[in-house]
Amino acid sequence: MHVFLVIIALLASILLIGVILLQSPKSGSGLTGGIASLGTVQTLGVRRTGDFLSKVTAALAAVLMVAAFIAQFTLPAREARQKDSKSVLQESAPAPAQTPARSQPVLPKAPTIPDFPAVPAK
Repeated sequence: MHVFLVIIALLASILLIGVILLQSPKSGSGLTGGIASLGTVQTLGVRRTGDFLSKVTAALAAVLMVAAFIAQFTLPAREARQKDSKSVLQESAPAPAQTPARSQPVLPKAPTIPDFPAVPAK
């Protein structure tokens, strides 16, 4: 189900890009302006292309938003994957070396003062 929704969202976004590029801005210099200069718009009798393209844009935007919203809830369970798998760092790290347990830590020895023979008093 999740893959289906993602494919629908991708198709809707690609179509939305195309429909937005076809819309002409207020100055008439969009991609439909180039078609209008050839006379095809007049000959084919299409007068309300802007209304149609704006409705298609709104419909595709709604489909894209709904598909993205529903796809969030159809994601596979993330917790189930995390229990069985390790992260990349955990897999690449070497196993810790086993050290024998000591009862007491070994402390450094204090320096010893050498014994000098006593000097006889004069």
